[in-house]
Amino acid sequence: MKKLKIGTRGSALALKQAEMTEAALAAAFPELEVERVIITTTGDRRTDVALSEVAKVEGVWDKGVFIKELEVALENGEIDVAVHSLKDLPTVLEDQFELAGVLERAPVRDAFIGKISWEDLGEGSVVGTSSARRAQQLVDLKPGVEVCDLRGNVPTRLRKAAEGEMDGIILAEAGLRRLGYSVEGSLEIEGHVLSVQCLPEREFFPAAGQGAVGYEIRYEDCESRAIIAALNHDDTWDRVAAERRFLELLSAGCNTPVGVWSEIDGDEMKMGARVYPETGGEPQRAEVSARADEVAELLYNELS
Repeated sequence: MKKLKIGTRGSALALKQAEMTEAALAAAFPELEVERVIITTTGDRRTDVALSEVAKVEGVWDKGVFIKELEVALENGEIDVAVHSLKDLPTVLEDQFELAGVLERAPVRDAFIGKISWEDLGEGSVVGTSSARRAQQLVDLKPGVEVCDLRGNVPTRLRKAAEGEMDGIILAEAGLRRLGYSVEGSLEIEGHVLSVQCLPEREFFPAAGQGAVGYEIRYEDCESRAIIAALNHDDTWDRVAAERRFLELLSAGCNTPVGVWSEIDGDEMKMGARVYPETGGEPQRAEVSARADEVAELLYNELS
């Protein structure tokens, strides 16, 4: 293959992930020509409604709202590889697509960015997020906190946190790092100083696949599969495969309030999860250790 077309969303973070991909491809295949194709997805376009409502409003029932248009372009041959924030990619893909590889994972923690500290959050504090998982954990860990819907890319959300009426927001540490923002202490946004605190993943559980960049291809595309295989990071692959398998067993989607973390421990993998019932109530929580190909089933059975 002389040319590889990669598809990406147009947000600042997505473009940074495309740059990371292009750098990795250039290092592995110096003669390969890479073309970047920017695609606007349903989730990017519909910022006027809550993220949890976008699929319902648009009638998008079977695909993640941040990947539908990328998959259409992939199926039509307009791109060869779709570059995703892996946490946005549905657990089960249609038969004509395949998750072919992942870059080395960034830190998986969520970060609280606010006008007050995480410790000072309490009754009446307002925190912005579009994630059901983050919202449930906020309410659970910080009784009395109010959650408001927050849409937009990372710079937009930070600006809203600095200028708005909310006391803070929750973002992924990986995205902040990739865009060059401070992840500890404080950061200044348009003259406003905000505190930043990363939350331990065993206390505030991240999303499955969080911090990983994933590559989706057409299932029959052997050339693209071989190229992406050269970029794949094995430990990251083992971890995200187990996390995604756990979500599959739960029949959970991108917006289901489930948090999960994993780590390689010698020949085994440790994995823990916090799962919130769809009907409300106390979450279930468990932690197990097993072989990488067995840990998801063991964790699922522990919670069943």
